[in-house]
Amino acid sequence: MKFSEQWLREWVKPALSTQALADQLSLAGLEVDDVTGVAGHFEGVVVAEIISAEQHPDADKLQVCQVNDGTETFQVVCGAANARMGLKTAFARVGAKLPGDFKIKKAKLRGVESMGMLCAEDELGISDDHSGIMELSADAPLGVDLREFLNLNDSVIDVDLTPNRGDCLSIAGLAREVGVLNQVPVADVTIEAVPAVCDDTFSVTLDAAGACPRYVGRVIRNINPKATTPLWMQEKLRRSGIRSIDPVVDVTNYILLELGQPMHAFDLNKLSDAIVVRLAKQGETLVLLDETDVTLNDDTLLITDAKGPLAMAGIMGGDASGVTDETCDIFLESAFFNPLAIVGRARNYGLHTDSSHRFERGVDWQLQRQAIERATALLLDIVGGEPGPVTEAVSETDLPKVPVVTLRESRINSMLAMTMPEATVEDILTRLGMHLKRIEGQAWEVTVPSWRFDITLEVDLIEEIARVYGYDNLPVRTPIAQLPLPPIAENQVTLNRIRRHLMARDYQEAVTYSFIEVGLSKLFDPDTQPLALANPISAEMAVMRTSLWPGLIKAVSYNQNRQQARIRLFETGQRFVPQANGGLLQENTLAGVITGARDAEGWTSAKDKIDFFDIKGDVESLLSLGGCKEAFSFVASEHPALHPGQSARVVRGEDTIGYVGALHPELVKKLDLTGPVYLFELQQDAVTLGQLPRYTALSKYPEMRRDLSLIVDEQIDFDRIRRTVKNAAGEALKKVTLFDLYQGQGIEAGRKSLALGLTWQHPSRTLTDEEINSSVTAVMSALTNDCGASLRE
Repeated sequence: MKFSEQWLREWVKPALSTQALADQLSLAGLEVDDVTGVAGHFEGVVVAEIISAEQHPDADKLQVCQVNDGTETFQVVCGAANARMGLKTAFARVGAKLPGDFKIKKAKLRGVESMGMLCAEDELGISDDHSGIMELSADAPLGVDLREFLNLNDSVIDVDLTPNRGDCLSIAGLAREVGVLNQVPVADVTIEAVPAVCDDTFSVTLDAAGACPRYVGRVIRNINPKATTPLWMQEKLRRSGIRSIDPVVDVTNYILLELGQPMHAFDLNKLSDAIVVRLAKQGETLVLLDETDVTLNDDTLLITDAKGPLAMAGIMGGDASGVTDETCDIFLESAFFNPLAIVGRARNYGLHTDSSHRFERGVDWQLQRQAIERATALLLDIVGGEPGPVTEAVSETDLPKVPVVTLRESRINSMLAMTMPEATVEDILTRLGMHLKRIEGQAWEVTVPSWRFDITLEVDLIEEIARVYGYDNLPVRTPIAQLPLPPIAENQVTLNRIRRHLMARDYQEAVTYSFIEVGLSKLFDPDTQPLALANPISAEMAVMRTSLWPGLIKAVSYNQNRQQARIRLFETGQRFVPQANGGLLQENTLAGVITGARDAEGWTSAKDKIDFFDIKGDVESLLSLGGCKEAFSFVASEHPALHPGQSARVVRGEDTIGYVGALHPELVKKLDLTGPVYLFELQQDAVTLGQLPRYTALSKYPEMRRDLSLIVDEQIDFDRIRRTVKNAAGEALKKVTLFDLYQGQGIEAGRKSLALGLTWQHPSRTLTDEEINSSVTAVMSALTNDCGASLRE
């Protein structure tokens, strides 16, 4: 919000310089973005009147003007189209200095002497307007310095307010803040009820009372449509970034800036029957004041009459009912709209107005009658007219309730790390417009004023006390707390170790959004209905992820689209799985994805593509970090997102802790990936839970090894064979190694040949051949019975 410093100082007079005032506002949470002068630096420019304006003898676009500054007359050559006899304007005498250190000198233009310069606004740094020379009011005194006449020794302060401080979007609100911060009185404008001269009213009905619980209106007849806005008001509007249009519109804009209440004026003769405040019907249309034709949604609040929509409530008026230079009778509107009924609506139509900016943040719901009385008084002074009585349509049950907050002394002292005197607390809050009542227990009941929508909790009040007291004045103390070191289980594998391990295997960590697209979720987990967000950022972030795979696959796609062929990513994060009982399981998960070549490009590297066993090996290396690799197993299985022939469940004990495999070819095609792509996803808790290491002495006795060549059904996996061997071979068996796999000539269809190496070693003696042979016999018997295995001949 931009405002004139002089205008603010009409309300409150702090003993501060302009820069000190700006710094104080920033430290109080009202951040000042910029402080600029209302005009450039110039000297020697006065008010003057053009006595005559004649055509230049040698130039079609120049005029020779006789200009009087109240003491003498000067000849000035001017090229402005609006230079005319009787016009009072800005005259730079010879010797004057204009912005940019431009000095006015006596000159000849096309042979005609010119003794000065008639100035446009942009030449004086007042605005960017270069359409013609300045046009001053007819009563402007000749010879007066222009800076003095227009009060140009002023600054424009631009404050960037946070959304919770809508109460400061007005001169009244800013003055209230400055008064509190400097402990100086605020000279509120005196607002008295304007008596009705006529009995005319216009009926108002609230069909959407929840969205508009208060609507105040007033008829004013026989205004002067030819009146002009006084210069002082035009200047205050201009310095606040608002262009002067006509007296009626200017007054409503002035009230918006002065009190913070947006208002609107309708041409009474263009209204039909009665005002009805209602929600739009889907598809209704309205032409706005800026001549934009909008098609309305059914959640948009409207001001209507019997003929249809008149205005978008709290946003912008309609063109058909707007005030023009022929309007003689008006209907003034001053309403309170619930912020929830306005927020976001303007953006839905590509709009952002001063009114919507304020209503979205909250307008004082007790201000409407004062605003309409103030506007009436200003209008009568400027355009005259005959006001009718103020009418009010109100739904008391839908108006906001005045919050009462309990404030404890102990809580103040605890949060601010100091003992705040009782008198100081009461003084600060009272000056902020709050009413305090002392209650038992060293506390107050604080009644919050209607203009502070942001104060509902005790901590809000404490924040206000700290802000006004001054953050720089709060004591600096080192926090004291007992911080015992949390115990770390020795059997726990830390997440940092897992990260380092995967990075050592050439993975890179990714962080993806927990919100994903509904369609993407269904591709990877069609059997789970994901949790939908109530207010998603976009359609691509509409539901919570039930797997980390969708985000990682999007990262793969992003990288492949940028010519990255070899990709190895992992992520740790939560997945959100709705439960049958209505709860939500938030499970810590570890996932990874690989694609491309097995080795990074190099002259010593092979160009083999990765396969299922590469990612399975990565998962096995992870599972071995806890020292209990034997507790895990891989079971051939199917998953909707994985290739049916290259996928496996990862099992710990009896529990499935994750999946590993190749991305389903249909998904590779749908997602336009360069495949194959391999993934894993594991429960993080199962991976991080290891076992304590135990010391075992190395055996000094020799190992004994036997090799077995087996024929088994091709559907039997090695893990099953390994478990059978370990169960039958006795405690001295140390290792089972698969060193050959063969299918082809000499092996019947549906069968495969496995070559196993079995190693025995006893900790306290040398094993005999008889013991080993006995163990081999037991192993073969078990393999035959459990796996249908036979020795290969």
